[in-house]
Amino acid sequence: MLRIDTLSAWYGEAQVLREVSLDVAAGEVVTLVGRNGAGKSTLLRCLMGLHPGQRGTVELDGRDIGRLPAYRRARAGLGWVPDDRGAYATLSVTEHLTLPPRVGPDPWPLERIYEAFPALFQRRDSAATMLSGGEQQMLALARVLRMGARLLLCDEPTEGLSPLLVQQVGDLLREAKQHGVTVLLVEQNLHFATGVADRHYLLAEGRVVEALANSEVRSRERELLAYLGI
Repeated sequence: MLRIDTLSAWYGEAQVLREVSLDVAAGEVVTLVGRNGAGKSTLLRCLMGLHPGQRGTVELDGRDIGRLPAYRRARAGLGWVPDDRGAYATLSVTEHLTLPPRVGPDPWPLERIYEAFPALFQRRDSAATMLSGGEQQMLALARVLRMGARLLLCDEPTEGLSPLLVQQVGDLLREAKQHGVTVLLVEQNLHFATGVADRHYLLAEGRVVEALANSEVRSRERELLAYLGI
């Protein structure tokens, strides 16, 4: 579904991605792991068209989208779930879920969203500023599913969440996968990553240095945690 070939990116004269190549099949959940500064979040921003200083090939379903602006990538099926959650302070939960356009062939109806996210149903009339961090993360995920995104780009979806909310985010990603949604996420929590993902790419200094199966991550967990500094 997603193919990245020799993608490089810069901030000014500083190169942060160095000829990254990877692929994600339809229906997979794939994580990007690496130390802070390895280029994981920059890679997601490049895929969404939010980082101008890049060079390389990005294909979605065999179509080159590398030169498309972000809004056209969203219409093609990419869903952006940023680490800051991207909530609008003056909009209610329901407004967040009903104002964005439907872009995919199978957008989640509002009833299904509220069934999957009961906490959002309870807070449906509340402004985003009144939500907890965990509720804002749920809202960010719900918003792109409501739009019908086929490929979610999730940046640290469990950061700062309680263990219970981390479990709920994992359940939601697994449910989305069961409904054919593909996920590429940046994640530092290896236990969470192996619980939701099919495969993992390890980034170091802007390069993909290893492609790892779940079994490899589990067997090398202590080594990888030490490497990541966790």
